[in-house]
Amino acid sequence: MLNTVLLQATAVPVSGSTLMWGVFIILTVVSMVVSKNVERKFKKYSHIRTEGGLTGREVAERMLRDHDIHNVQVQMVKGTLTDHYNPTNRTLNLSPEVYNGTSVAAAAVAAHECGHAVQHAVGYAPLGLRSALVPIVSFTGRWVSWVILAGLLLIKAIPSLLLIGIALFAMSTLFSLVTLPVEINASARALQWIRQHDITTAATHQYAESALRSAAYTYVMAAITSLATLAYYMMIYLDRR
Repeated sequence: MLNTVLLQATAVPVSGSTLMWGVFIILTVVSMVVSKNVERKFKKYSHIRTEGGLTGREVAERMLRDHDIHNVQVQMVKGTLTDHYNPTNRTLNLSPEVYNGTSVAAAAVAAHECGHAVQHAVGYAPLGLRSALVPIVSFTGRWVSWVILAGLLLIKAIPSLLLIGIALFAMSTLFSLVTLPVEINASARALQWIRQHDITTAATHQYAESALRSAAYTYVMAAITSLATLAYYMMIYLDRR
């Protein structure tokens, strides 16, 4: 409901708005294609077994040991593609398909999440920044839509209100941008480790690379979309104030 009101509030003609809406449509379509591609590849590679037959849990535990990390617990969580590393309680959470799976996809995802644990252990700066932004983005996310809506409706009377909303939204954009190097670096660590330790071979490593590369594209699209949205709100502020 709120999203509909926001769309109606921003529908008032402004300079360049037609171009921006065209950009949003393109980004939405591309994001959908990227998301479907990720699902398709993980489904495909989940049927390709690794040579050693290790489960995702075993891959994760082995990679953690090899990096001398002994304070991270590997556990299973419900859902599909819900895999994540939680630096707060040092848990590596794997979906059932990854936790129990012996496929290339399961190994790649498990190693990728271990990549985040390694980042945490070595003090990888972008991960620390992203973790610091989590509570901020969580707080601003509850209010940003309402503040921007109020700012759009009261742009003439209280122009600074929209500017406040833009500042709140900028935190989400910053989070998306910081996430990019974190995810790309975790995948690089994962791919290097599984290749060096023969989790994958020359015949199957390309599938692991393809899966993680496709997943990275979703973060790229999220960052681009967030930047475009931020630019659009800035354009409205500059044109209407």
